[in-house]
Amino acid sequence: MKISIERGTLLKAVGQAQSVVERRNTIPILANVLMEAEGDSVSFRATDLDIEVVDKAPAQVERAGATTVSAVTLHEIVRKLPDGALVQLVDDGASGKLEVTAGRSHFTLATLPKEDFPVMASSEYQSNFSAPAPVLRRLFDKSKFAISTEETRYYLNGVYMHVAEAEEGRVLRCVATDGHRLARIDADLPDGAEDMPGVIVPRKTVGELRKLLDDDDMQIAVSVSETKIRFATPEITLTSKVIDGTFPDYSRVIPIGNTRQMEVDAQEFAKAVDRVATVSSERSRAVKLQLDEDRLVLSVNAPDSGAAEEELAVAYGDEKLEIGFNAKYLLEIASQVDRENAVFLFNSAGDPTLMREGTDQSAVYVVMPMRV
Repeated sequence: MKISIERGTLLKAVGQAQSVVERRNTIPILANVLMEAEGDSVSFRATDLDIEVVDKAPAQVERAGATTVSAVTLHEIVRKLPDGALVQLVDDGASGKLEVTAGRSHFTLATLPKEDFPVMASSEYQSNFSAPAPVLRRLFDKSKFAISTEETRYYLNGVYMHVAEAEEGRVLRCVATDGHRLARIDADLPDGAEDMPGVIVPRKTVGELRKLLDDDDMQIAVSVSETKIRFATPEITLTSKVIDGTFPDYSRVIPIGNTRQMEVDAQEFAKAVDRVATVSSERSRAVKLQLDEDRLVLSVNAPDSGAAEEELAVAYGDEKLEIGFNAKYLLEIASQVDRENAVFLFNSAGDPTLMREGTDQSAVYVVMPMRV
């Protein structure tokens, strides 16, 4: 294999690949990236056996071929090369070494045989559709904060992507919850997605997928089966196993009888919560909300470190209410709001609270209260 490739192009491709690689590997080949050069492009493939990413990049291919080399080492080398450098990668196949040359810099890296590299088995996908990158980005970005990190409830360690019935018809829906808060985000159902099986997309896959969704003009091809999900652009293909488990019936925890409504400027609210939470001990981080007519008082009382209070003007016309929340949960939910106003719907101090973005019904958040 002998190729020349522009440093920026190589950095992007190897960066995408090396982020999938697990740092602590017991199987040496899994620390490597498989490079395959032919025609006028080179593909970089990396896997941790659960996720596989393939990134295709344009290159001058003098001699086609394939080899595997440490993803992290190659990424570090390319990252430190000067901007605009032309990088030459040469592997003669017999020496077990890859030569990396750019200007006056020269590196020799150990390789492993390409035959040892595990390629994820392709599966038959039941559903194939495409969706604009901004739509998928919104679905996953707004829901991922609520993914559980508790390994025992593994079926909550991802975003549940499925077709659901909403008031205006069938929608593509993403839901995540950890038992303390929940996010439910809807988008128009793309053509071809009607028969999609519901799948739980793992947390790591959601993180990797984010890198594919930065280009607003990109259409993402999505393929779904009972066991795998694949997201593809012309350059990058991300294939992932889905979590083998049943996502709980989330509709039961979304309150429908909450009538006490508070409307508040989302940014002002988030800043105020952040300020008063400064004095509280890290462990509890409980913030008390005291609601009266068109007035909200946020307060924190931490006996060991002090107290804080801040008043905000809000739109609220119901009876007085005192309710407490974990400050971190409030901040994460408030930071999802793209519109100016956040609408909170309360029932009582012990019941789950619902939050919406203004009049938008397509994003719904639920947060459980705390005793304060």
